[in-house]
Amino acid sequence: MPVTVNYPGVYVEEIPSGVHAITGVATSIAAFLGRARSGPVDKPVTISSYGDFEHVFGGLWSESSLSFAVKDFFLNGGSQAIIVRLFHPEAGKASKTKLALGEIKLEAADEGSWGMDLRITVDQNVSEEYAKKTGLSKTALFNLTVKEVSTEGQKEEFRNLTVVNSPRRIDRVLKAESNLVRWDGDWPAAAPAITSGDDKLTETQKKLDIANKKVPKDQPSIDAATAEVNNAKQAMATSDGQALSYGDDFSPPNATRDKKGLYALEQTDLFNLLCIPPPQTSGDVETNLITDAASYCETRRGFLIIDPPSGWTDREKAKAGIAVGVGTTSRNAAIFFPRLKQPNPQRNNKRELFAPCGAVAGVFARTDRKRGVWKAPAGLEATLVGVPELGTTLTDTEIGGLNPLGINCLKVIAGVGCVVWGARTLQGDDRLASEWKYIPIRRLALYIEESLYRGTKWVVFEPNNESLWAQIRLNIGAFIHNLFRQGAFQGKTPQEAYFVKCDKETTTPNDIDLGIVNIIIGFAPLKPEEFVIIKLQQIAGQTQT
Repeated sequence: MPVTVNYPGVYVEEIPSGVHAITGVATSIAAFLGRARSGPVDKPVTISSYGDFEHVFGGLWSESSLSFAVKDFFLNGGSQAIIVRLFHPEAGKASKTKLALGEIKLEAADEGSWGMDLRITVDQNVSEEYAKKTGLSKTALFNLTVKEVSTEGQKEEFRNLTVVNSPRRIDRVLKAESNLVRWDGDWPAAAPAITSGDDKLTETQKKLDIANKKVPKDQPSIDAATAEVNNAKQAMATSDGQALSYGDDFSPPNATRDKKGLYALEQTDLFNLLCIPPPQTSGDVETNLITDAASYCETRRGFLIIDPPSGWTDREKAKAGIAVGVGTTSRNAAIFFPRLKQPNPQRNNKRELFAPCGAVAGVFARTDRKRGVWKAPAGLEATLVGVPELGTTLTDTEIGGLNPLGINCLKVIAGVGCVVWGARTLQGDDRLASEWKYIPIRRLALYIEESLYRGTKWVVFEPNNESLWAQIRLNIGAFIHNLFRQGAFQGKTPQEAYFVKCDKETTTPNDIDLGIVNIIIGFAPLKPEEFVIIKLQQIAGQTQT
């Protein structure tokens, strides 16, 4: 802003440079939707390792194909994932474990039988000094300890709680701070009495603990103890839910408005890859869900990785299946075939078929980090870690019949292992002649779009004139030129590789009257080499002189 001159002397004015550096967004944040043993429901949680997944969502579970996909993602090079746990209640069974200590009524924070491993303890070992500071009597304060007697052994301690109306009232503190428990229901009209000691839920849980150790002396026999424990289990049974369905869980009524199911991802800022493993390890994803997921990816500039249907057991069935359709032909989606054959730690390492989306997403992330989003996530470098074999072994001839149809094949190469051997979108069918035929080209475009969308917000409400246009060309040009220097485009010179136009030709006087500025960006993409042709001939009829 120009200074106001009102006295003789020297004035100093700082002039803005007009530089607004555009930072590239992340390219391989993978979102996963499905069942898990524990964790919040319909709430995206960002994790950065499989250890985080075990801590929050309970790790591998035989009923959760999502848990195996997440494991494969991190095993193959993934570094950041967003998990959305979905839960389908089971009729006639409780979804959350109830806990009680006298009149202190609590329940597990999240759905699932994991809550049966929780134990609570209350004591009144509080300081008199703190009681005086809060104006409460020492007898009105207590401490609560919540622990999970499982492998993870999570433990939470809450000191100086009370049942009196105050900021430290137990229901309010647990809602704000606890990951394990909540107050059960509404706060009662009369303040509940405080009962010190071990939790009373454990008339069931103590019996379960007893059964896991030895029968106490006062039990008449092992059979009697077992019967009592079984009765207790039945009385306290908490359901892990049922298999997920499209209409009830992934796309329930008002899902977009309520941000539930697939649209729980509206609560996240950014994701690049979307994986929806089959709701059951041996099942398939409904085509309606694939349609919705692909459409949502186009809206959010994400990329959908689709698993092959379980019926695709050979090349001919895959060809017939792609002809019928998989639910979408989106340029923001790709399908990979066949499924993976891996040991299942939940079933004595028996080799079973698993969805490949998690492992493929991990290869995407690894390739992005090492080579860039413009490099096809396929080839000898695209090995599938932790995958000893594939559900179907494909020959080069069989792959040659599937690749032109837009089916990306997984292949076994001697001395290398299982690799990704295809990089086409669902518009990669040669008959479509689509400009978005290849995965790296589409993902590079999405990367540029998202980065510029976020990096040009400063333009809004600026004066729409030559000065603004010059600043736009400067900032976008610097971002695109940096990609050129990294080898993202074809061409030996910037003029051959890209252009950025924003001037009176792109923005007419009518556009200015409408409050519009038009920016046109073009780039020459790198197209992956799918076919290497070596021509060999003999040299005949020549003699040395």
